[in-house]
Amino acid sequence: MGILDRFERGLERLFNGAFAKTFRSGLQPVEISAALKREMDTRASIVTRDRVLVPNRFNVQMSQVDYTRISQIAGIQDELMRVVEQHAAKQGYQFSGGLSIKFLENDSLSEGRIEVDSRSVQGQVAWAPILDVDGERIHVGVGSTVIGRGSEADITIADTGASRKHAEVVWDGKRAGIRDLGSTNGTKVNGRSISQAGLEPDSTIQIGRHRIVFRVIPQADPSDDTGYLPRQGGLT
Repeated sequence: MGILDRFERGLERLFNGAFAKTFRSGLQPVEISAALKREMDTRASIVTRDRVLVPNRFNVQMSQVDYTRISQIAGIQDELMRVVEQHAAKQGYQFSGGLSIKFLENDSLSEGRIEVDSRSVQGQVAWAPILDVDGERIHVGVGSTVIGRGSEADITIADTGASRKHAEVVWDGKRAGIRDLGSTNGTKVNGRSISQAGLEPDSTIQIGRHRIVFRVIPQADPSDDTGYLPRQGGLT
């Protein structure tokens, strides 16, 4: 660890100590996201002029009280993954493998304090399809995912312009497509009306007033045995 690394980590410890004394209500998600971004900036390694690698596996340690509180926040892991991905894209960073974030209890930490450690792990990357709907990241499984206004749809949207079963997104494990299910107002992909079409990453699906973005994101492959695997639907 270089002098700059030690200096920045020292500042982080001081900051966390001040945070613990000032905010008695405990750790806040914004502090976790800020700590993850600092960890990436500190550990960024220049390989070539066009390639800057950052860690892809993160341990976030916190007190038992904070761990219990944070674990009750629905979707926090997905949101933190999004923050890390967006920060990497903004700074031009690259990951060497699938991204994961792991929360751990640390009895030596007092309420409001946080410690983040990280490492780069090369390995297989599993590409996971998701749909961004009203700011919520929804994972798409293999097979058909129906979008519509009715309760029988897999993804329900509150939109009078949508039919009860409006369209379906199909994922076969490698490729994605979309098919209109005979809706009243039709379905558009990237501004073009379709009856069925392939879906490329970052395609925008318009159903009624809703704009839904299809994305494919890297995750740690389930065959990876490093112990840093994300658990779907909750904390690791």
